Amino acid sequence: MATWIKEQDIAQYKEISEEEVTAALDFAVTQVERNLPDFTDSFPGPASFSGFYKPGENRNWTTGFWTGEIWLSYERAKGVEKERLLNAGLTQVSSFHKRIEDKFDVDNHDMGFLFSPSCVAAYKLTGNEKAKEAAILAAEQLIRRFHPIGEFLQAWGSMDDPGNYRFIIDCLLNLPLLYWASEVSGDVKYRDIAEKHIHTTMKYILREDDSTWHTVFLDPKTGEFSHGSTCQGYKDGSAWARGQAWGIYGTAVAYKYTKREEYIAYFKRIATYFLNHLPKDLIPFWDLTFGGESEGTEPRDSSSAAIAACGMLEMSKYMEPSDAAYYRSVAKKFMKALFDGYRVKNGDSSNGQILHGTYSKKTPFNTCTEEGVDECIIWGDYYYMEALTRLHTPDWKIYW
Repeated sequence: MATWIKEQDIAQYKEISEEEVTAALDFAVTQVERNLPDFTDSFPGPASFSGFYKPGENRNWTTGFWTGEIWLSYERAKGVEKERLLNAGLTQVSSFHKRIEDKFDVDNHDMGFLFSPSCVAAYKLTGNEKAKEAAILAAEQLIRRFHPIGEFLQAWGSMDDPGNYRFIIDCLLNLPLLYWASEVSGDVKYRDIAEKHIHTTMKYILREDDSTWHTVFLDPKTGEFSHGSTCQGYKDGSAWARGQAWGIYGTAVAYKYTKREEYIAYFKRIATYFLNHLPKDLIPFWDLTFGGESEGTEPRDSSSAAIAACGMLEMSKYMEPSDAAYYRSVAKKFMKALFDGYRVKNGDSSNGQILHGTYSKKTPFNTCTEEGVDECIIWGDYYYMEALTRLHTPDWKIYW
């Protein structure tokens, strides 16, 4: 029988202090600056190896998070270091521009993960026209994956294969790219597709117990729900921790752009399930089906706590004061737990930001490839820095 703390128990935990936020953010920026020689013309992969990322090409769905770390650091830095970070960020923008022009490894729905923290951020911060052009091209690439029957953006695979008629919860974080594209281009087609996908996601992704599906398959003929499954969780019907965290942040950005009041209720349901399935140190195991009895046998996923913290800080901007204060406090407690037990404290021991993340863990019941188990995970590093930035600068203008 799995054992977890309950949501009400979280009241006893400490919040991260302003001094700790500043110290953590300054170290994170220093870590990014230290990594620039290896990761300006190259990119880190999704996960570290024994704590260290290796340089590689701009491929896969995760490289935008590293560029996002550069831009977060640019916002914090001063003087010569700020100029170094600017040059590195714009070098990487050129890489993303070439990638989308060449259509290299972009046949999927992850254009937002790739281009929001890299090129949209660059355009917002510097007005760089190449960044704007690349991000618009990425939005065009993304809407090509829209299916009118069912009204959703297909995650992966050939668009004419009925077996690929699916979306995943992660895609909620790809949609801000489309809202931005409508804003800067004046063309509502991007926003309209984003809102249709949000509506379909909210209709089907949330289960009766308030956990979420990772993957939802629809009937290609009717567009109705066929079945749910997992690729990266423990098994179908379990609650993959990062998927639940994507639901928390994804629902927050869905409300940000649509202002549909029912999304606040969905957010609370998804967040409550997450909060009721945590071990004693508040950092979830990689699937929420595992509780305290799994200590030492199942890995954590620190990235899920960082994502959830960002989502709670975002949604707190739109809630009634008592709810806003509550979720902001919970986010600070997640960040305190990461600060105390999971952050990298010495650049000689790791070139990442937070330890004990899990990209994907193979089980007899899922279809994923095992990768990045108990390692630094690049999006965990990014969202950790984003949450610190949100706490340090409450009026920070988000990239999403």
